[in-house]
Amino acid sequence: MKYLSKDISLRLDAGRCSGCKMCVMVCPHGVFAVENTKAHIADREACIECGACALNCATGAITVASGVGCAETIINGLLTGKETCCGGDACCCPPQA
Repeated sequence: MKYLSKDISLRLDAGRCSGCKMCVMVCPHGVFAVENTKAHIADREACIECGACALNCATGAITVASGVGCAETIINGLLTGKETCCGGDACCCPPQA
């Protein structure tokens, strides 16, 4: 499933990556892969911006603005019972104009 497209905040500084594979282990959607001792973003559009990767990256090679993407919007809608939409082009609803 694809969640976001061009608006995703996920960034990886491969120069800071130690190749520990923690991002691969904690990412619930398989966004990362490690090849030749460095992580890379294998599927950016699968990112739900949960922040698990950045929180678990010991070298600070990963940054993401968690709590701003479609996943946050959907979770808030479920918790509050309100219909919500993030306006993403791969979202559960059409983009807002």
